[in-house]
Amino acid sequence: MAGASTLPYPDRFYAAAVYAGFAHSSPLALKSSSIKFDDDTALLLYSLYQQATVGPCNIAKPWSWNVVEYAKWTSWNQLAKMPSPEAMRLFVKTLEQEEPDWYSKAQDEKNASKDQDPEWWSKAHDEEIAKSSQPASSVEVKVEPKAEPNVEEVRDEKSESTKITLPVETPLPVSSNGAVPMNGHESKADEEQNVPQDLISGQGRDQWFSPEIKGRRPAARYQHSAAVVGNKVFVIGGNHNGRYLNDVQVLDLSTMKWSKVEQKAMSSSPPANQATFPPCAGHSLVQLDGKLLMVAGHSKELSESVTVRSFDTTSLQWSNLESYGQAPVARGGQTVTKVGNNLVMFGGEDSKRRLYNDLNILDLETMTWDAIDAGGTPPSPRSDHAATVHEDRYLFVFGGGSHSSCFNDLHVLDLESMEWSKPQQQGSVPSARAGHAAVTIGDSWYIIGGGDNKTGISDTLVLNMATLVWHVVATEQGRTPIASEGLSVVSTVLRGEETLISFGGYNGRYSNEVHMFIASPAEKAKQKVLQSPAAEAAAASAAAAFAVPRLTVNGSVSAEAAQMESQALSPKPQEPELPATSVQDIVQQVESWSVQKLQEELESARAEAAKYKRDLASTLLEYSDLEQELTAVRGQLADEQSRCFRLEVDVAEFKQKLQSLDSLQKEVELLRRQKAAAEEVAEIAAQKPNSGGGVWGWLAGNPPDTKPGIRA
Repeated sequence: MAGASTLPYPDRFYAAAVYAGFAHSSPLALKSSSIKFDDDTALLLYSLYQQATVGPCNIAKPWSWNVVEYAKWTSWNQLAKMPSPEAMRLFVKTLEQEEPDWYSKAQDEKNASKDQDPEWWSKAHDEEIAKSSQPASSVEVKVEPKAEPNVEEVRDEKSESTKITLPVETPLPVSSNGAVPMNGHESKADEEQNVPQDLISGQGRDQWFSPEIKGRRPAARYQHSAAVVGNKVFVIGGNHNGRYLNDVQVLDLSTMKWSKVEQKAMSSSPPANQATFPPCAGHSLVQLDGKLLMVAGHSKELSESVTVRSFDTTSLQWSNLESYGQAPVARGGQTVTKVGNNLVMFGGEDSKRRLYNDLNILDLETMTWDAIDAGGTPPSPRSDHAATVHEDRYLFVFGGGSHSSCFNDLHVLDLESMEWSKPQQQGSVPSARAGHAAVTIGDSWYIIGGGDNKTGISDTLVLNMATLVWHVVATEQGRTPIASEGLSVVSTVLRGEETLISFGGYNGRYSNEVHMFIASPAEKAKQKVLQSPAAEAAAASAAAAFAVPRLTVNGSVSAEAAQMESQALSPKPQEPELPATSVQDIVQQVESWSVQKLQEELESARAEAAKYKRDLASTLLEYSDLEQELTAVRGQLADEQSRCFRLEVDVAEFKQKLQSLDSLQKEVELLRRQKAAAEEVAEIAAQKPNSGGGVWGWLAGNPPDTKPGIRA
């Protein structure tokens, strides 16, 4: 695209319009009639072209029964007063997303057309300028269903109008047995092997290749979900340039042809509501008995808790599944893993960008959610990680990202003991990444693509979950869709070969390409003991004690290595002779000793664990007795506290009474004193004689006693 980026506007826009088929007179326009656009892209290009050349929509609103004209008017009218330069820029950007190398193709066509008309480009440029004065109503859309629809432009010399044939997808009919027929024939159980002979023949193992695909490709996307049902790959939803999608696309592996499913509305939806499921991205898809369960995901329709929807691949109908219990917070970017009759959900990010590392389990029989508080150290909060289950017991979680960094750690959850552990990884440990895809084949866990906030990661790795050893099986060169975030990868068997199928992703541009990968048969590996740390330590010590070094040259044992091995394994004079007669026998005997010692260590660890369990039971019993005794003492203490409180109340009352007695005593004493004083005064007065005082007596207030009838 270097040439296009140097071409100034508006010439760059006119060149793009010529290539897309919006010019009449250029030879390139006729040769470009085979360009395929989906309905949304065609309408968007049309509305941006009208906005750039004519201006804002100023025509009358058409009748709603004219679906095509109404869709064109709506698309154009939504641009409102967008400036013409901005519409030109968006037109070119949209074309580059669909056809990244459009300019180089246009240059090739231009060079091939110079002999016919050397000035056709400038003529097309002048025609586009003149065309801007034509009314927008002269553009006519004709809808025709075709097997392979495309965007086609035909010149009408009489009316000077343009007829744009927009593709219309034919709904998938449902066969009598309920299967979704593809290409005119019904799905059969043995169609898994009806793969085109040249699809995988001649393709090497452990390398990605791009097969020939028929039909119209789905819109480019990432953060979608995919699953295999029978011999069909279902792709649901996703994100394209910030716009969530709600389509269901099907790739028939028997014909290698894309088709779009005509979905039926949810059974719980009112008849007027034509929506199937809200556009979403970052959701999880789980295959269950021919149905696809879509769990959680980011959507414009906000919800407080996680929703579970079911898509019936037979009736093509959606339904909402009601759940009970403590449903997790709504989120996207989580992982959902089917373990038996349960769905195990871990991590994710909600609409407020809060990251989670919680563990929730949905029982598919009762549709009840449970929040699990597992032991050990869980992974840090994250989203866009990968998870799988091994032997229906161990949940593996790898990678993912936070708001500022990506991870390459591996965590294992024992679903029986519900305890997290972080085992030591071996081999070619992957780099930190998020948005990668993962798929499991036997004991092998494939990790594909992803990104690290700087660039896409192109390597494909496999983890042997029995030995925890990583291997790099493929590395793509250049800017490939495999090195993308948000791609989907599924696995299936094609002609007896385990095959990975990838679709979509984003690595600077959105992809809608399909790639395949034929996996090599996995080698049988000895099971690594995960549930017992003591057993792991015993195995490591046994391996170190009985390790036999071997030096190889070009894949064979060298003479020096054989001599060292012979010296290492040969009996010493002071030691008893080994019963083995060859290196092979010695190695086998050493391995048997390793196993025997490992078993002894394991039995010792189990005996020690049993002893600890007995001690723990005794301690718990003693603790229970002490707890009962403590409860009784606490009851007695409460009774004593209550009695002390009552005594304190009585003492306070007695103190008040004593104070009252003291005051009464003082009053009585005072009265006694007053009485004694009064008696003393009376006694003194009684002892004094009666005497007259004459005038002086009168003056002193003691008049003489005068008795009546007596005279001196």
